[in-house]
Amino acid sequence: MSNRTKLMLLSVAALAAIGAYLLYGLNGSYEYALPRRGMKALAMILTGVAIAYSTVVFQTITHNKILTPSIMGLDSLYMLLQTVLIFFLGSGHYLIVNKNANFFLSIAAMIVFALLLYQLMFKGSKQPIYFLLLIGIILGTFFQSISSFLQVLIDPNEFLSVQDKMFASFNNISSDLVWVSGGVIVLVLIYGWRQMAELDVVSLGRETSINLGVPYDKVVRRMLVLSSILIAVSTALVGPITFFGLIVANLSYQMFKTYRHGILIAGAGIISIIALVGGQWLVERIFTFSTTLSVIVNFIGGLYFIYLLLKEAKSS
Repeated sequence: MSNRTKLMLLSVAALAAIGAYLLYGLNGSYEYALPRRGMKALAMILTGVAIAYSTVVFQTITHNKILTPSIMGLDSLYMLLQTVLIFFLGSGHYLIVNKNANFFLSIAAMIVFALLLYQLMFKGSKQPIYFLLLIGIILGTFFQSISSFLQVLIDPNEFLSVQDKMFASFNNISSDLVWVSGGVIVLVLIYGWRQMAELDVVSLGRETSINLGVPYDKVVRRMLVLSSILIAVSTALVGPITFFGLIVANLSYQMFKTYRHGILIAGAGIISIIALVGGQWLVERIFTFSTTLSVIVNFIGGLYFIYLLLKEAKSS
């Protein structure tokens, strides 16, 4: 079966999942329920595509299929920001209650952090990418430690507000923020899609890329910035989903045995739509909101991560 046929079949499955989520159990309440379901479905599509693109690109840059952009500490920074705001200002403060203000503040903090980190690491001498990853891991652990410390001291009632921020949620999403996020994500994807040919070469390694005329360092910096923007927007919109990118990216690698990033990213994006929309349908219709989608994703993702580690150890 060709890769184009596989993409078509996945697209049909994604459309079926979206149709089931939008139309199942409406019982005539189209004017009320359909727009709300449509906005949640749009948020899931945008989030899934953004995470899929950023993960595949990040794994190409690092030449490692078990790493995700969250290793750079953006998720930890997001949780630290929310914890600090609630700890010092309270859950009733404007920056917490107003979703728009919290959204733009979170995006600004994560993007500024990523840009400063990349600027410091790539300034002057050419540091290897794994040195950048090491700094990201250290800073992420530092952010987590501060967050945990503040969460121990925080008032139990305020901690409930912090706990809501720990897991991704597609309920009660502001439609204005969905449209803003959609505009940013679409612009980033349009720009990034023009870099697919360069990414195909970058996957061969630094020396080979330079010999073939590709400015390796510039492409890596550019792709890191794009990945950071996508992760920042998706995290600020719905919250952190730690292992989701790992799952969809590796499923795309297994399904599409190709080096072409256009196919790999498209496949990962469609798989993510199926997983998020179909998973949310299960949460709402089967589990009746007794759990959240992010809990299921993190549980499955953790098991899949262990499987990948064991598989890599066995192959080596």
